[in-house]
Amino acid sequence: MILKSFSGLKKNLKKDFAALKKIKLAVLADSASQLYVQALKGYGYEIGYNFDIYEADYDQIDRQIFDKTSTLYQSDPEYIVIHSSTQKLLSRFYKLSSQQKKSFCKEYISYVHELITAANASTKAKIIVFNFPEINDSVFGNFSNKTDSSFLYQLRKINVELMELAQENSGVFTNDISSLQNTFGNSFIIDQKIYINTDTVFSLDFLPYVAKNTTDIVASIAGKFKKCLILDLDNTTWGGIIGDDGIENIQIGSLGIGKAFTELQCWAKQLKERGIILAVCSKNEESIAKEPFEKHPDMVLRLTDIAVFVANWENKVNNIRHIQSVLNIGFDSMVFLDDNPFERNMVRSEIPELEVPELPEDPAEYLSYLRTLNLFETASFTEEDNQRTQQYQEEAKRISFQKSYTNEDDFLKSLDMISEVSPFNKFNMPRVAQLSQRSNQFNLRTVRYTEDTVQQLISSNEHFTFSFTLKDTFGDYGLISVVILQKRKAGELFIDTWLMSCRVLKRGMENFVLNQLVKCAKENGVEKLIGEYIPTSKNGMVKDHYKDLGFTEKNGQWELNVPGYKEKTVYIYPKLIAAQSI
Repeated sequence: MILKSFSGLKKNLKKDFAALKKIKLAVLADSASQLYVQALKGYGYEIGYNFDIYEADYDQIDRQIFDKTSTLYQSDPEYIVIHSSTQKLLSRFYKLSSQQKKSFCKEYISYVHELITAANASTKAKIIVFNFPEINDSVFGNFSNKTDSSFLYQLRKINVELMELAQENSGVFTNDISSLQNTFGNSFIIDQKIYINTDTVFSLDFLPYVAKNTTDIVASIAGKFKKCLILDLDNTTWGGIIGDDGIENIQIGSLGIGKAFTELQCWAKQLKERGIILAVCSKNEESIAKEPFEKHPDMVLRLTDIAVFVANWENKVNNIRHIQSVLNIGFDSMVFLDDNPFERNMVRSEIPELEVPELPEDPAEYLSYLRTLNLFETASFTEEDNQRTQQYQEEAKRISFQKSYTNEDDFLKSLDMISEVSPFNKFNMPRVAQLSQRSNQFNLRTVRYTEDTVQQLISSNEHFTFSFTLKDTFGDYGLISVVILQKRKAGELFIDTWLMSCRVLKRGMENFVLNQLVKCAKENGVEKLIGEYIPTSKNGMVKDHYKDLGFTEKNGQWELNVPGYKEKTVYIYPKLIAAQSI
C-alpha cells in the first residue's frame, strides 16, 4: 500500500465509516494532538477500521490516568495511546539541578510505571506508549555519550528502559518513533515552525507514518497481520536468470550488486526464524530453480527454509492460489515480492487482498524500501514460532501421504495422533495468548487475550481452561486449540472461547475437543454446555460449528444436553487430561 499524505488521510474523514470495524481508542498527549488524531482516524479508514477516538485535552495525561472518574475511563477505550514529546522532556530536564539530571531516566521510568499501574487498575485497555526521537541539545557535544549529566545520555537510557517496561507488561506496546527518526531523519519528522506556532511536535509529512505505526500495533493485537512472505527468484532473490545464466553466474554474495540480494535473503531468513512462513513462486523449471538453494555456497536461504516451493511455467496468480490452499491462511496475511511490474500488477488485480510492494527498479534499494513498510508487525513472539516452517513442510508430507488412501478413516488411523490436554499454565500461557490474537477463521467469538488476562484465567475460580496440542507420525503441530468455559448458573457452562488452528482441520480435532469438554462437564455435574457464534468478516467457516456438533439453537445461542451426549468417534488419543473441578 502506498501511504497517503496527511491531506489525503484527512479527506478520508468525510467518507462513510459505518460499515467498518469500530475500535475505541483514547489519545493522551502533552502537546497538540489534533492533527495526529485526524491522521490516525484517516489511516484507520485505509485498512478498514473505524477508530472511535477520545482525545483528551491538551497536556492532561496525569489527570486523566490518575483520576479514576476521568472522562478517559468513561470512554471505555480498548487502547490508550500515551504520547509524551521529547521537547517537553527536554524542558523538564533543563529545570533540574545537576544532581537531579543524573537520575532523570530513573525518575521518568518510575513515573511511566505509575501511569501503567493506575491505568491497569481502572481499565483492561492495551497501552501504546510513544518512545522518544532524539534531540541533541549540543550542550556536551560528543561527550554526551560519556556523562550521565547530558540530556542525550538520559534520553537514550529512557528509550531502553521503555523497551524493558513493555517487555515486563504484556499489555503495553511501544510506538517506536525513534526507529522512524532513524529511517526518515530529523528534518523530515519535525517542522520547527509548526512546533513553535502550534505546539504540534511532528511535521505534516511525518504524521501519516506515526498514524500507520500506531495502527500497525492495533491491527496486530486485533489479529490482522502478515504471516507469509512469497518470493520470486530471478532478479528478486538473486540477480540474473538462473535458467539462462546458470548457477555460477547468478549475482549473490558479498561483491557488487550481489550484496543487495544476499542482504535481502538475510532479512527473509530472520523473518522465517521469527515465525513468518517463506514460500517461493517462480516461473522456472523446478529442478533448476532449486539448484542454488542446494548447491550455491553464497545462498543464505536453503530449501529447509521454504515451506512451499512452486516453480513451473503456470501464471503466478494460480500458483499463489495453490500456495494459499496449502498453507490455509488468508490472502490478506500474505506478501508477494517480485521485481517484474507486469507480474506485480497482474497479481494485484486478480488477488487484491494480497500485499504486493512496489519494489524499486534498483535492487540496491529493495531492502531499505521494504524496511520502511513495516510489513510484519507482531504483537507476540514465542519459541514455537521458529518451528512454523518445519510444521508446514510436515503438513505437505501429510497431504502427499493422504493421496495413497481412498478411505479417510484409514488415513486418520494411520497418523497415530496424540493430543495433550491441559489447563492454562505458566508454560503454555504465551502460546495461548498468541493463538487468541492470531486465530481469525476458526474462532467462535474472537475474544483476544494478553498474557496478563490469561494469567487471570489461570487463577480464576469461575472458569475452566483447556489447551490442546496435537502430534502424529509426521511431526508435532504444537498447541493448536484453546477453550475457555465460564461458569454461569448452576448446571450450565458457557463456552467463552473456542478457537483452533486451521492447520488441523479434517483431523477430527473439533470432535475430540467436544468429547473432553463433555467429560469435564459430566465430572462436575453440569447438564448444559452453552455456545455462541459471533460472526466476523473472517470466521464464516465456523458459522454452523455448533449445529454440526449436535447443539440446538435457542435464543441466539446453542445448547448441548450433556447427559444425553454420545461420545464422538475420533482417532486422536489423549496423552494427559489434567483434572479441573468446580
